[in-house]
Amino acid sequence: MLDEVLDLFRPVPAGWLVDATVGGAGHARALLEALPQIRLLGLDRDDEAVAAAGAALAGFAGRAAVLRARFDEIGDSLAHVGAEGAVGFLFDLGVSSHQFDTPERGFSYRFDAPLDMRMDRSQGLTAADIVATWEERRLAGLFARHGEERFARRIAAAVVAARPVLTTGRLAEVVAGAVPAAVRRRGHPAKRVFQALRVEVNSELDVLPVALDAALERLLPGGRAVVIAYHSGEDRLVKERFVRASTGGCTCPPGLPCVCGAIPTVRLLKRGSRKPAPAELATNPRSESARLRAVEALTPDERRPR
Repeated sequence: MLDEVLDLFRPVPAGWLVDATVGGAGHARALLEALPQIRLLGLDRDDEAVAAAGAALAGFAGRAAVLRARFDEIGDSLAHVGAEGAVGFLFDLGVSSHQFDTPERGFSYRFDAPLDMRMDRSQGLTAADIVATWEERRLAGLFARHGEERFARRIAAAVVAARPVLTTGRLAEVVAGAVPAAVRRRGHPAKRVFQALRVEVNSELDVLPVALDAALERLLPGGRAVVIAYHSGEDRLVKERFVRASTGGCTCPPGLPCVCGAIPTVRLLKRGSRKPAPAELATNPRSESARLRAVEALTPDERRPR
């Protein structure tokens, strides 16, 4: 959703814009080219992504910096470049195309490779550890919670019975064998299981709310925060954080004047989420599940009880 991202950030004032999931720097490079008023700070926990982004942004000397950091470390990262706040935050969540397409990273069932799925390969826990050691009930809960998998119990039982399950290919086979044939005909049945494992390995739903709160706290007046989510759990967290900031956490009944003293800090730039345009879906099928939400920080004069 590059065009949508660029259009949303065009009005922001001069200052630092944080690409909190810089990856290969596709968004970052386009933002620097389109918005001469910004400097860009790219963050990523993946060492390969940091190297790739650094190389891609080398031509923007003085306007770009790339740090290896998790996006819940936004405050320390901004301090590293001498900034207290930013005029923009971009979160493009989930696994990057490079990670997905590199077999040895273990994110995809399209290749037979070791079960890894770590975005930060310096951490200890891998998907193989979870598959090998978690008890059946805990696995089923994971597949249901993070994968919204209706056959979570059957799949968990099959995984435990098939141990050791050490590779992506073997796990995909086990999952496929655990679900009805009709499910296999509607797309690869391992998709939700792989998603659930990846989310757990990387603590994605634990880190995200902390990062969003840190970003909204440091968003300068007139600045904007844009999030692209690919998982319903992520999107719910984003919606919750954005709505709370736009209402100040107001607890008064809808339709009545606010008497609780809640003070909003942002405005929603669109109610609900934006989806990829048909033209993008035609050229980039992976964007089908993308949901974009955006807010703009209010000025001090606009921050008053509702």
